[in-house]
Amino acid sequence: MTTNRRLAAIMVADVVGYSRLMEADETGTLATLRERRKAVLEPVVKAHGGRIVKVMGDGVLVEFASAVNAVQGALELQKKMAEANEGVAEGRRILLRIGINLGDVIGEGSDIYGDGVNIAARLEPLAEPGGVVISGAVHDQVRGKVDVIFEDAGTQQLKNIAMPVRVSRVQAGAQKVLTKPALALPDKPSIVVLPFQNMSGDPEQEYFADGMVEEIITALSRFKALFVIARNSSFTYKGRAVDVKQVGQELGVQYMLEGSVRKAGNRVRITGQLVDTTTGANLWGDRFEGGLEDIFELQDQVTASVVGAIAPKLEQAEMARSKRKPTENLDAYDYYLRGMAALFKWTKEANQEALDCFNRAIENDRTFASAYGMAARCMAQRKTSGWMIAESEISQTAELVSRAADQGRDDAVALCSAGFALGYVVGDIEGGNAMIDKALDLNPNLAWAWYFGAWAKIWLGQLETALDRAGRALRLSPYDAHSFNMKGAVSYAHFFAGRYPEALSWAEAALRDRPNHPAALRVLAATHALMGRKEQAAQAIQRIHEVDPNFKLSNLRYIIPVRRPEDIARIEAGLREAGLPE
Repeated sequence: MTTNRRLAAIMVADVVGYSRLMEADETGTLATLRERRKAVLEPVVKAHGGRIVKVMGDGVLVEFASAVNAVQGALELQKKMAEANEGVAEGRRILLRIGINLGDVIGEGSDIYGDGVNIAARLEPLAEPGGVVISGAVHDQVRGKVDVIFEDAGTQQLKNIAMPVRVSRVQAGAQKVLTKPALALPDKPSIVVLPFQNMSGDPEQEYFADGMVEEIITALSRFKALFVIARNSSFTYKGRAVDVKQVGQELGVQYMLEGSVRKAGNRVRITGQLVDTTTGANLWGDRFEGGLEDIFELQDQVTASVVGAIAPKLEQAEMARSKRKPTENLDAYDYYLRGMAALFKWTKEANQEALDCFNRAIENDRTFASAYGMAARCMAQRKTSGWMIAESEISQTAELVSRAADQGRDDAVALCSAGFALGYVVGDIEGGNAMIDKALDLNPNLAWAWYFGAWAKIWLGQLETALDRAGRALRLSPYDAHSFNMKGAVSYAHFFAGRYPEALSWAEAALRDRPNHPAALRVLAATHALMGRKEQAAQAIQRIHEVDPNFKLSNLRYIIPVRRPEDIARIEAGLREAGLPE
């Protein structure tokens, strides 16, 4: 048997709800699948130059010579499957999810293996029924060559895949006319700051350019008279050629700021260009240059110029509040920017890297409030992901929170991050809620403060307020790569309110964004169980234990720190019914 390596486009397709279909009509389902493979799958694959590697029960593995052929084949397959489903009762329809990756594969005989195949298999569950999901490697190859518009789903950490994968998705049949739904403009000046281009000639300086943008976003966010899209949504456009008007429609904003950052030695140059997304007209453009020690002044100049162009009547007092040096120590600031770049990757290794960077920032400046707040946020991320291993980490978090509160009385970023950690890790929900409320008063544009505030209200049993806050977070950051957190919060609020269909829908939405998110899996299992769906509940429990083998009923109150007895009783009952061990 010969073994060889080659680059290939891999398509993995799987039948949605196969177990349910088989339970309802085993003979009919098998007959329909055989007919669809012969009449639909095989002709489509052949027409696009593909090869069916193997059929795996309700799934199929297909190899194509090019990414374009794979995507065109997948779209035609979904179109023909939809046509074949016409006239079929909804509960009997054969729907596919499809994942496509371009990567290195190992061929052994007629079979293929390797990460190229594994990534495609992990992408498939992220697709909607009847939809297609592709990796960033595929997107780079098909951009402009396939008559379809893909929706950026952010960077995902896939199970058993070491490096995060950039993901895009498209619904079958959504050729050309598919765009992200246009959002209504707010009733005040609205803006998105896109990632600035790193002109330093050194990829290692990418974190610095990103940090400059984040600081400008934060400064603009402090203006209560503005509506500012959050960093995590604006950064979904990183590295992409953008259509100004489309960005405005997708994010629901009138203005867009783009630019570049060049850092050479001790000199920094920032260029900026402000565009009206409704007309495409350039409103302002300028260049700001100075020494590294002038970096905060340069950021303030960019902010003031933007505000002067889109809202010149803002009060000078508000302009003064927007100017805040996070630290006087540039070494501390550099470590802080590196920490922020690592934090958003949401992996165990990146979390540790971020925590180390924030601790180094603190070592260089003991008054750096945001560094304390973000270090506390790392600890909360560790707990929610099951990475917290020592009891001492709780007291360590409490100390970080205390320092953030002492040093950051007017720092919304520090207060909201520390407040969330205070409630979730330390267990002082009321104190954490108060800190988050203060952060929102300081900066009503801070999406993460609304999100953290939603969880605090869930723990306190204020469920309708929680839904409102999660909704605000999603509007400020509609395409956040971490929106699975926000959708998870909506799911829990509906669950504790007894609205199980809504809870289930939002939990599934969160898991489409991040298939192994522990919080969403827990509410998924409990909801299935309380709706009488024993098989689905058991499957969710199995997935939970793959992610967090130590999770059981005895530590539920630590993991989900709700105050109302009826809330803890509801989720305990659901998880016990689902099969979670005591």
